[in-house]
Amino acid sequence: MDSSVATRRLLASLLVASPGLIVSGYLAVRRAVIAFLYKAASLPNEQVLRDVSYLEGSEDEKHRLDLFLPQGTNWPILIFIHGGALTSGDKAFRIAGADVYGNIGRFYASQGIGVALINYRLQPKVTWREQVDDVAHAVEWVRDHISDYGGNSDCIFIGGHSAGGYLSARVALDPEPLAQLGLSPRVFRGVIAVSGAALDLCDAQTYELGKNLRDYEARFRCGDPTESWKTKASPVHCVTRGAPPFLVLYATEETKSLQRQSQLLHEALQRKDVPSELVAVPGQNHCRMVLTLSRPDKTSAPAILRFIRERTNEAVLREAIDQCWAGRSFTMVAPLPP
Repeated sequence: MDSSVATRRLLASLLVASPGLIVSGYLAVRRAVIAFLYKAASLPNEQVLRDVSYLEGSEDEKHRLDLFLPQGTNWPILIFIHGGALTSGDKAFRIAGADVYGNIGRFYASQGIGVALINYRLQPKVTWREQVDDVAHAVEWVRDHISDYGGNSDCIFIGGHSAGGYLSARVALDPEPLAQLGLSPRVFRGVIAVSGAALDLCDAQTYELGKNLRDYEARFRCGDPTESWKTKASPVHCVTRGAPPFLVLYATEETKSLQRQSQLLHEALQRKDVPSELVAVPGQNHCRMVLTLSRPDKTSAPAILRFIRERTNEAVLREAIDQCWAGRSFTMVAPLPP
């Protein structure tokens, strides 16, 4: 979302939690956002590469990503997708001087996990399908190039917040966008869906809980005269056995309709025997949630670190076993530090 709208929403959510701040004025609220919700992560500038094109031949600035590189080699990589209701947002979004998404990149890179923070084209210039295709192209670029920077192309994770949670779930569950590029969802070691929206557009209870159907119609109907657009656009209806493992997070102070969307995704994955962990993050709402992703003292970041490290260690062990059965010598790689 654009900075002015995002700022108003985030500050409003903070005021609801702390009404006494109103009397201190707007500047005090801005300082409070930084002091209480944003904790700057440190990473040397030489370990950050900005505005790398992920789609050959495109001059669109939305076909760009920022890389946050850990020290060493063979590290896992997290492709992270920003939110903004599919109509706004940018990887460089800042609030009160704080780079919200860049801080996520620095935080995980400092923990030994590379991050590719991506942009994608926004509605109404494109439809949701083209946005999913943009994400697929970013995945292809990471798969083909991350080893050049020291990363492990066999340890790719994808995740995002809000609309980014939708897009990450969609590209990980629907095989078609990646199949067009010669890939499959098996490229992912795991998926991290944070406060995802529009995960099951067919769910009547979501609308009974207060979600306005017109909001979703504007983003997903795309001229369809029938009601089949709800099924076609819902990641939940793409779940099949063999999908990558999921970590699904939501905030306990989000709207009930939004919480239900995360719960529905988790339940759909479980029905197909797909490993899924559902984590309710206490004391946060939808906007504040994204700031917890780079806070080691909050629920979100430790859960994400554990999820990535566990899945990375499984991949290392699996590779070692495969090498053993193939008759090749191998050296076990030490697990990532806790």
